[in-house]
Amino acid sequence: MAAVQLGKYCQGFTKLLTIFLSILLLGTILLILWLSLRPHRPTFHIIDFNVPGFAQPSGLNDSRITFNVTARNTNKHNGIYYDSVAGLVFYKDQQIGWTPLMEPFLQGPRTTTMLYGKFCGVKLTVTGKRWPEFMNARKQGKVVFRLQITSVIKYKIRIWDAKHHKMHVNCDVGVGPKGSILLAWKNKKCHAHFG
Repeated sequence: MAAVQLGKYCQGFTKLLTIFLSILLLGTILLILWLSLRPHRPTFHIIDFNVPGFAQPSGLNDSRITFNVTARNTNKHNGIYYDSVAGLVFYKDQQIGWTPLMEPFLQGPRTTTMLYGKFCGVKLTVTGKRWPEFMNARKQGKVVFRLQITSVIKYKIRIWDAKHHKMHVNCDVGVGPKGSILLAWKNKKCHAHFG
């Protein structure tokens, strides 16, 4: 009698162990599929940032800012659709410029795209108390700007398109008294987030 009960117990335990191992195997397969299909954010690096005519007394209203940023799609199999891309430049959280950068485009897997931009004329203004702060920072040898790139992106994942994500990329960049990017800021990685 005891042997029959022990056999039933072992049989029940074997069934539970088989179910547990099956669930564990299925979970591992799903995790591997999710990790392989989950898209990664593109990475951005500031390559160049220049403010020619930085020392002119008339201010930035008559000047311009030029920049180059790389956008790298690090995904092995997923493309990224970019809706129109815009650039904004800030000094101490005051927006001093805005410009459209690119028309919508598809960036293929493992590719890098250069984003060029120029702020000038009416698109570039420093007003109020910011101008004396700006000139004082220039005299001290470094003016820090924040370049922001905004776009709405969606991933092309194998055979389907994912939902749209509003992306903001922030690149802090320091320039010297002559208006050229400082070496410590060149090729610096920018912070990208969705929201």
